[in-house]
Amino acid sequence: MSKRQFKLLNALQLKKFRKQHQSFVVEGEKSVVETLKSAYQVEELFCTLDFADKHATLLSKASNTWVVPETDLKKASYFQTNNSSLAIVGIPASSSPPKLPPNTYGLVLDGIQDPGNLGTIIRIADWYGMPQILCSTDTVDLYNPKVIAACMGSFLRVEVFYVDLSTHFQAVDQAPLYGAFLDGHNLHEWSFPQQSGYIVLGNESKGIRDYLQPIIHEKITIPRFGEAESLNVAMATAVICDHVKRSGAK
Repeated sequence: MSKRQFKLLNALQLKKFRKQHQSFVVEGEKSVVETLKSAYQVEELFCTLDFADKHATLLSKASNTWVVPETDLKKASYFQTNNSSLAIVGIPASSSPPKLPPNTYGLVLDGIQDPGNLGTIIRIADWYGMPQILCSTDTVDLYNPKVIAACMGSFLRVEVFYVDLSTHFQAVDQAPLYGAFLDGHNLHEWSFPQQSGYIVLGNESKGIRDYLQPIIHEKITIPRFGEAESLNVAMATAVICDHVKRSGAK
């Protein structure tokens, strides 16, 4: 790998350079293979000879493919475990979120800051078949390397949008919002209506902020049985998504 390539890969760790180059990095065999099979444009593929032989039919999906030593991959990688492939991928043009299909739920994230949490939430949405996540503009960047790693390819199947949440839900989409609070309806005694709607989850330390609370239709709560002060936001997402499915909604 050239010095220019190493420099670019290092720069793409930062949001300002991802925005400048309109590119991000995907690492690891599973995620790279899924990306090559997707509609995303793979601009540069760096891989070992073993990867190239194993996935020869996919190499033409990349604009440029470079077979490189494993030592180069480890040097360029953001993580310690990547020893097969790494791709520079184009960021798709931004678009407005479509309305949810009938009887389908999506997620709304208000100020999520931890990349691991966002990546895990995207993976949970994928597991439960939720097609869409709307994020506040200050939520951590989807294309942060830690987000991409944590979601394990689920970003390819779940659409993630960044919008002004207050404006969007007052002027564009009047779908009902169900917010996760500590003082809402007990999930064990309440069911989600069989209609389209969004589950709102707030910042890791502050929860759902005041500006959104007036447009929340119902507050919901995961009942607590022990002494823990709170649940991790990704854990809470999984519990609530499971309850949505148990309620019969999509």
